[in-house]
Amino acid sequence: MITPKPLFAGARVALLAPASPTPQTPLADSGLPQQVQESVDVLKTYGLEPVLYPSCTLAYGYLAGSDAQRAQDVMDAFLDDSIDGIFCIRGGYGIQRMLDLLDFDRIAQHPKWFAGYSDVTALHVALNQRCGFITYHTPMPSTEIRKGLDDYTNEYLKKAMFGGLQGILPSAAAVTSLANGSASGILCGGNLSLVSSSLGTPYEIDTKGKILFLEDIDEAPYRIDGMLNHMRLAGKFEDCAGIIMGFYTNCVPKKPGDGLTLEQVFNDLLPKDKPVLLNYTCGHDLPTMSLPLGATATLIVRSSDYELRID
Repeated sequence: MITPKPLFAGARVALLAPASPTPQTPLADSGLPQQVQESVDVLKTYGLEPVLYPSCTLAYGYLAGSDAQRAQDVMDAFLDDSIDGIFCIRGGYGIQRMLDLLDFDRIAQHPKWFAGYSDVTALHVALNQRCGFITYHTPMPSTEIRKGLDDYTNEYLKKAMFGGLQGILPSAAAVTSLANGSASGILCGGNLSLVSSSLGTPYEIDTKGKILFLEDIDEAPYRIDGMLNHMRLAGKFEDCAGIIMGFYTNCVPKKPGDGLTLEQVFNDLLPKDKPVLLNYTCGHDLPTMSLPLGATATLIVRSSDYELRID
């Protein structure tokens, strides 16, 4: 796997919306939508030079412009050698709709720093597997960064941006062990809904010998059950070397006593013959860790402690 060059003071960073639109009102004094302007402003506080792409100010229903426009922004950002990195301004929905419009062979010739999460999982998997370079599962400018980050989140975001996201990556939340053991492999995954829906497509996630990370938001336990069972039946848990379950934000029964709890679902469907860590600090909540997807990781899970290390 190729590790793209880290960002640096003065780096030109593409800001694009490959999924859902940022709210287009109210407008700031600049004439840009307020959240877009705030996203530009906050990236400047890190010493970066944001370059705004058309999708950031477009809306086509629940999409940030047409599939063709959003795909064009992605291609333009990767192929422009004056752009040092790419930040997805937000997630939402829609990236899987445009994957077949991207030329991954050409993108592979221009590896560069790329970050986002949630729906951006679809691009992480494709870029890791088809282009062979590491990408970064990080908070995004319009949904978290512009609001201000806690010290933990900010520390590891800066390490992801500027280098140093190596060694032990500690959890800020209390973790639990579902199954003990140790394993090493490439770190892969992201949002469970996106990973599960990739199965059976040309962009299906490959978990063979890898450390699989999964998180989600606003899904009832029975929905999590269905997605995990889909992955189990597809052999993805049998193939992987270990599993890290991140935050499952607002993934609770609709009413008390309504079916299985999330803990019961995990216990029923996740494997017990390899290390499985629960509640690692990463997902749709703060604080959150920035993860280098595609990097080689070591996961050690014991009943009393754990270790996640980027080698």
